[in-house]
Amino acid sequence: MGFYYLYVILAYLLVMTGYNIYRSRQVKSQDDFMVAGRSLSLTKMVFTLVCTWIGSGTFIAGAEYASYAGWSAIWQPAGAFLGIAIIYFVAARIRTFGQYTVGDILEVRYGRFARLFGAIALIIAFTTIVAYQFRAGGYILNVITDGRISLQAGQTITACFVIGFVTIGGMVAVAHTDLPNGIIIVSACLLAVPFVISTAGGWSHAHQVLDPAKFQVFAQDFGKYPALKGLSYFLSTLLLLMGVQSMYQKFYAAKTAAEAKKAVAIWIVGTIVVETIVIAIAVYASVYNIEFHRGWDGRALVLNAARYMVPGPVGVLLLGAACAVVLSTGMNYLLSSSSNVMRDIYQGMINPNADPTKMVALQKVFIVVMGFCAFLMIFIPTVLKSQISILQYAYFAYTMYGVAVTPALFAALTWRRATWQGGIASIVGGAVSTVFFEFVLKAIAPGVMEGANGLTGVAAMASNFGADPWGIPSIYPSAIISIGLLIVVSLMTPKPDPKTLEPLFGKD
Repeated sequence: MGFYYLYVILAYLLVMTGYNIYRSRQVKSQDDFMVAGRSLSLTKMVFTLVCTWIGSGTFIAGAEYASYAGWSAIWQPAGAFLGIAIIYFVAARIRTFGQYTVGDILEVRYGRFARLFGAIALIIAFTTIVAYQFRAGGYILNVITDGRISLQAGQTITACFVIGFVTIGGMVAVAHTDLPNGIIIVSACLLAVPFVISTAGGWSHAHQVLDPAKFQVFAQDFGKYPALKGLSYFLSTLLLLMGVQSMYQKFYAAKTAAEAKKAVAIWIVGTIVVETIVIAIAVYASVYNIEFHRGWDGRALVLNAARYMVPGPVGVLLLGAACAVVLSTGMNYLLSSSSNVMRDIYQGMINPNADPTKMVALQKVFIVVMGFCAFLMIFIPTVLKSQISILQYAYFAYTMYGVAVTPALFAALTWRRATWQGGIASIVGGAVSTVFFEFVLKAIAPGVMEGANGLTGVAAMASNFGADPWGIPSIYPSAIISIGLLIVVSLMTPKPDPKTLEPLFGKD
């Protein structure tokens, strides 16, 4: 039965490959490759925004999270709901500015080095996101074939498809592929959830089977301080969403500023619906898992719900949606990070007068190189048989980008008093503090790490949600350092020249 699902999904991928090759013939310039010629309609904007945001962090990490936390797993995507609402008010300004990367905004407000430092932080975060899309794709193929396709082989297949799709056509391929993918994702979730709830016995039966902790506002196994842990996922998602370059590139690609703003208004509805339904599917699949002793891994709850809890056609659609989100998100973030290499580092620092045609060819080379680096980030731990959690990969990537780039970027768009000194201090301080709290402190002082159920040190770090220094998630001190440096340094340095504000705020 697993190969039946596989054949249908592979057929869809082959159709998408042909479609991408056809669309790639439209790529004639750097504008076409990076921002689809700034020609995306409202419909395509909405679905490509949904596809960019809804990834394996939803279908795999979200299911893993819900298997431990139950309904309180909603805290992770809830940050995106608020973030999109905030983005609504600046979407038109972003489109009017009309460049290629967030580095263009950072340079206008804070100078070339802010652009460089921001690009480095973004490349680290986005390459991590691409890496765990490869992992999720491998996991999906492994599960639906009952292990006949190994995790290593599945990761390799996924990486080849993602890298190949992006290299073929850039944003033209990505955005136009996102239209059918987005339709599949939304329709699959809407069709599947009533079947899953019914098969699991409904709301009242879930209360009888599941631990009462699954219905708490903050699950007790979140960490030493459950509320802080739950809100840390909310905050990391919020900060990522408010500044994530993949979304800004879509705004740049819109036909008009008005359509960019309208797309955001519809996008928030689609995101709330899909994210909430996926958590519901995971929760009710865990009821079925417990009651019938299926032994499902928490990460596979949505995948197994598609195989065993819904009619065949709906199951194929839901598994297709899982594959679509992995491919789409991987494509978007790989294209976005390669754009930073080309626009912010190569063109911004090395060759400002680069030929646009040669830029497209060179970016394709970097897509392959960066895709391979992302593949190694997940392949090496797999070979070494290290414990890999997509949820933990996602949390690090979200935190790195959210505290290193978003405060300075959002201040550039909304706070006239922000100075170049404050912007650079925020970017560097946020990046360094995230690496320190996530990696360095754990290595040099494991004794300070505290997790749920009184676990400390190495035992705490091996628990479901990992551990945090003194039980406090790293995003809090990192965000305080980044935002604090932005505000304090900006207020202690001279006001920015009014001319530097004109591209974003207009003339007074």
